[in-house]
Amino acid sequence: MNIEKEFGILDALHRLGIKAENNGSSTGSFSEGHGELIKSYSPVDGELIGAVTSTTQEEYERVIARAQDTFGQWREVPAPKRGEIVRQFGNKLREYKEDLGKLVSYEMGKSYQEGLGEVQEMIDICDFAVGLSRQLHGLTIKSERPSHHMQEQWHPLGIVGIISAFNFPVAVWSWNTALAWVCGDVCLWKPSEKTPLCGVACQNIIAEVLRENQMPEGISCMINGDYKVGEWMTSDNRVPLVSATGSIRMGKIVGQAVAARLGKSILELGGNNAIIVTPDADLKMTVIGAVFGAVGTAGQRCTSTRRLIIHDSIYDKVKNSIVDAYGQMRIGNPLDENNHVGPLIDTDAVDNYSKAIEEAKAQGGKVVIEGGVLEGDGYESGCYVKPCIIEAENEFQIVQEETFAPILYLIKYSGDVSNAIAIQNGVVQGLSSAIMTNNMREAHQFLAASGSDCGIANVNIGTSGAEIGGAFGGEKETGGGRESGSDAWKAYMRRQTNTLNYSTELPLAQGIKFDL
Repeated sequence: MNIEKEFGILDALHRLGIKAENNGSSTGSFSEGHGELIKSYSPVDGELIGAVTSTTQEEYERVIARAQDTFGQWREVPAPKRGEIVRQFGNKLREYKEDLGKLVSYEMGKSYQEGLGEVQEMIDICDFAVGLSRQLHGLTIKSERPSHHMQEQWHPLGIVGIISAFNFPVAVWSWNTALAWVCGDVCLWKPSEKTPLCGVACQNIIAEVLRENQMPEGISCMINGDYKVGEWMTSDNRVPLVSATGSIRMGKIVGQAVAARLGKSILELGGNNAIIVTPDADLKMTVIGAVFGAVGTAGQRCTSTRRLIIHDSIYDKVKNSIVDAYGQMRIGNPLDENNHVGPLIDTDAVDNYSKAIEEAKAQGGKVVIEGGVLEGDGYESGCYVKPCIIEAENEFQIVQEETFAPILYLIKYSGDVSNAIAIQNGVVQGLSSAIMTNNMREAHQFLAASGSDCGIANVNIGTSGAEIGGAFGGEKETGGGRESGSDAWKAYMRRQTNTLNYSTELPLAQGIKFDL
């Protein structure tokens, strides 16, 4: 099958401003670079899509200087005017939605429908940010001193550094940028080196908007490269905030580097997400939520369902229903909308998947649906695997870890829901969680302070698929940061308390006397 011809990949890349050739000589970087080429191969068919140049230290310094200079101008633009730029960006995304969604699917490997959904997230956060641009607010506070007025106001931080992961190559960047831009910040983005062309496409789209409005390109800057390029940003005092998405291991490195210079960080790290299934669960809803959560994006979401914690009285019934649903899974080219599951990002991810299955077996896991790497026609990239189900114990070391692959662990619990909650909380990660129940008491217990310890806790929906209106992020070793909706905008600004004395006296707080 000629994927490029049948699904129009080359045409989409062309419209997104990306020159793509199969000889590895193409460059899709936002600005001319002189570093080594980073080649992007599609996990869908193994073909070379194109390449970008990695950023050199000298180029990084120029980008930082441009961003600093632009910040001085951008912060003086009224917030609603900044919101207007974001509104236009959202409209451009609507124009490019199909092309960008197709690129996300082809470069990352998620289904085309999920690629379109990711672009829709970008559009949604732009809409959210536009409204927010007229609502950036502080407090007025009553003073203990007569004829004094106290207030809080919020000011932009400066350069916001963004490190994004391959699994959401465009949406997470937009969560940060849309909010940061209306707050008056400028952004410096290091996309994943596994999906660099998605970064180029986004940069081309916002550059088009900035040119049309005669705004400086330094509002949105991009650097390319591996972790070494990211280190420049995380250790740079000129970047007051770094928002990083990735593994716990990566997040600890970033967090320590930023904290060492007393900078700020937003960390959205690993997830080991569980769905509790109680005897009062709706079985149909449970199957849909669990299966999509486990196999959506081939298990490569930070909110993917890793564990299914099932009451022993309904364990076999739920297990058999999940197994039946897995039997209907179609694995293949994610651009073909008849398929449910696409490939893993690369062969390294395939190796991690295979090792995790073997470790689960060695630790006592019982395989319910055997995994394996798919071969043959349509699977030439070597990145396609079978979704796997294993009966396990929560204490297994491999269950305690996050494996970015479609492996679902079935765990049995007995007694009341508090036992299930204890299992659910019994991991170091704390991102997303869910309970399937029609029992009001169980639902409220799960949402109580003694319930789920995750940043996201859902009732009768799965762990995956957050809306942009709510703040997104997790607790414990997931990092504790928040992105996207609610009041997450405050992380991109600095708080200032003002006291204005409009009297002719200078009384001190707490009644202190200091007479001259």
